[in-house]
Amino acid sequence: FGKNARVAVTTQPTAKTKAQEQYLWYSTDKGKTFTSYSDQPVMKNPGTKDFRDPKVIWDEQDDKWVMAMAEGEKIGFYESPDLKNWTYTGGFITQQIGLVECPDLYMMRADDGTAKWVLGVSANGKPAGKPNTYAYWTGNFDGKEFTADQEEPQWLDYGFDWYGGVTFEDGNSEDPLTKRYALAWMNNWDYPNETPTLKNGFNGTDSIVREIRLQQQDGGTYSLVSEPVEALNQLTSSTDSIEHKQVNGSETLAIKGDIYQLDMDIAWSDIKNAGVRLRESADQSRHIDVGISAEDGYAYVNRSFTDQPDKTGAYAESKAPFDGNKGRVHLKILVDKTSIEVFADDGKTVLTNEVFPKHEDQGITLFSEGGSADFQHIEMKHLGSIHS
Repeated sequence: FGKNARVAVTTQPTAKTKAQEQYLWYSTDKGKTFTSYSDQPVMKNPGTKDFRDPKVIWDEQDDKWVMAMAEGEKIGFYESPDLKNWTYTGGFITQQIGLVECPDLYMMRADDGTAKWVLGVSANGKPAGKPNTYAYWTGNFDGKEFTADQEEPQWLDYGFDWYGGVTFEDGNSEDPLTKRYALAWMNNWDYPNETPTLKNGFNGTDSIVREIRLQQQDGGTYSLVSEPVEALNQLTSSTDSIEHKQVNGSETLAIKGDIYQLDMDIAWSDIKNAGVRLRESADQSRHIDVGISAEDGYAYVNRSFTDQPDKTGAYAESKAPFDGNKGRVHLKILVDKTSIEVFADDGKTVLTNEVFPKHEDQGITLFSEGGSADFQHIEMKHLGSIHS
């Protein structure tokens, strides 16, 4: 293809059959334009309805290209010496997460030094009571097949709107295996064309880019944790701080905003529920709630008290498992005009949701139910536009 060529393997429908097949394109001008390698696919459809979203990586150990492919409820693996000729090597069958899309395959080095392969995929675990975001497994990839540490996947996000996630390495890092970056489509296939802003010509967005790392958890499990990229702090225009608030019931703060990053610690000994109401209206009838149900053991984002794309009520409150007996949590919350992204306990638990509050709704109220909660180190960074 030429020195420093950019090569893309893309899914296209074949003209006659409309079957999903893989074609190759290349660029010799650093990606400004691409040329078709052939009018024939480099990977023909093997006879399956779903055969798309190739993820290609270089396998340094075996000096070959490796591809992960979405094939219905299976992730297929292929190898090639030249990106033109591909051979099937094996498959990973998923369980109870429906049709899979956008497969992802990479190696990461955990905080204890252990290297693990990660196989990720966007999937719908809703029928089984799971999220429909980015599922992943840690394990081993031998160049041909992936073996998972556990049968059940973990989830990078427990919200309703973090789908089609892609990750990429940090090319400037001395050790690119220690962290990656990730972003995703903030919408949901159950209501992609129902956003309240659609009448204004705006429909959905991408998430904030996250930095993801691999950590060993209690019990030996390895899990991905994610935080907003540090570069986001460059958008800070001003900061409000409150050192301490003891709340039993609710207390509305003097600070307000519509685009900001809110950090806080919440501590408790015996409560049912505690958190913060965001983008609250002056009469307190409209708001989005972020909190911890200590009694029932989950973190949540509840958007039922404001405008939202889902009219059925099935997507009113997203939940993630959280041990309420811990007695404390750190919350980092990114609030934008049409989104809320919640990172609990340094990104061990994440929930991303589209929200559509009215512009004038900018209030913030702390709340605690069933006892007193201690809100500490509250910091609100008002963020400017990336276009300013």
